[in-house]
Parts: sequence; structure tokens; C-alpha cells
Amino acid sequence: MNRQTVEAARRWLADQGVRQVRDGWVSCEKPDVLLTGNDVAHAWACDVFVEDLDAADQLRLAFGLLDLLGDYWVTCEIRFAHHGAEGPLPTDVLWDGYRQRLEADRDAEAVTYSLWVDWFEDHTTSAAAFAEVLGNDIDRVVADRSEALLRRARRVLEHSGPVDWPVKEPTYRTAVRLPALHPALFRALLASYHDIYGDLEPAAALAFLDQLDLPTNTQHLAELRHVLTAGHTHHYRSPDAWNDAVRSCS
Repeated sequence: MNRQTVEAARRWLADQGVRQVRDGWVSCEKPDVLLTGNDVAHAWACDVFVEDLDAADQLRLAFGLLDLLGDYWVTCEIRFAHHGAEGPLPTDVLWDGYRQRLEADRDAEAVTYSLWVDWFEDHTTSAAAFAEVLGNDIDRVVADRSEALLRRARRVLEHSGPVDWPVKEPTYRTAVRLPALHPALFRALLASYHDIYGDLEPAAALAFLDQLDLPTNTQHLAELRHVLTAGHTHHYRSPDAWNDAVRSCS
């Protein structure tokens, strides 16, 4: 967490008449009403992007608000601004903000959920987003192996199910060289099969699966191998295949 951006966001909220109290937030308009971080995000996050600041500083302020509130809705307002009439936002600041939070040793649920359901499920943005948060850096991740880079790689891989297979396959191919990423790669393959917008190529996915060094009792490992061996591409295209696999592997 960048303390400076958090404190800037806290000061900005104070200027809007919003302050933090022991159990949440209150506004000067209704000081007796306790607000959650989600309430604050829904009511005020959009106003960041009408501040008299350049787009990069608006975006930095929004990321500070995200760190302060920890609420997914702030990422929605960032995306709305990026695709809105005044957009796009500066992509270097946008994706650096995501990368920093994916690497941080703190909860990143709002950021990973944003990647998964907004950027990765949207086929107009998934390729660029995946490249920015991992694809462009995977060689450095494997060579460097720093805990921060590994943390980012794990988080992205685990939520990469909706990314088109041709986009993510080269990254998976590089990541498989690093055993520390094998559990995350397994979850990536599992999500690629089960996510409603998941995408995989069965033969290639099976080849990756066979390279992973995993405990033999890894949950769903046998079932995933079974459906991929049978050539199934997606849970929702063959809804009975997984149940058949469970019966066969039990």
C-alpha cells in the first residue's frame, strides 16, 4: 500500500465531508448514519474523475481510494472512466496501479475480482489486460523469482480462466518451467474449464497438466485429466462430462 496515495485519498474524502470512524465512515450531511466502505465507494468514487487534476493524478487518487476502502466498486469507476467520454486513462499509470496491488503482501480481492469479471471476461480488453498484468513480464517472473512477482503471477493465473487460450497459452508455457507456479497453473486450467467464460484447448491443456508437479491427491486433478483426455473443452458445453469424471475417478 502506498501510504502517500492513501493519505491523499483520506484528505480528499475529508474535503467531501466524509471521515473515518471506528466502525466505518460518516458524512457531515448525515453524521448519525454509519457508512460502509462500499457505501462510500458508490457515493463518492465517481467524483474523483471530475476533479481539477490531470487524468494521471485522478487515477492515482482513485487507486488511493481503492487502497483506503478496499472496495471493488472503485475499480468499476476506474473502468468507467477509462472507457468513458474523457478516456482512455493513461495506460502506464492504470496497469502499473494494478501490478503494484497484485504484488503487495495484502488482500487483493477487489483487484483480482476486477481483473476476472471486468477486464478478462470482456474479449475487447482481455488480451491487453492479461499482457499488462502478466504476459509481458512472465520471462522476468521466471528469471527473477522474487516473492512479489510470484505473488502477482499466482493471482493473475488463478483468475485467467476467461482469457482466450491463444492469448494465455504462451504465458502458461513459460510459467510451467517454474514449479513454484504449478499450483496456480493447475487452478488456471481448472478455471479455464469451469468458468462460464472459460477457454482452453483440451490437448494443449492436458499437456500442461501432465507437466505439473502436484500432490497425487490434489482435489479435482483426476477429474480434470479425465475430461481433458476425453476432449471436452468446457464444463457448460458438456454439462454431464464432469459428473461422469467424478464417478469414474471415485
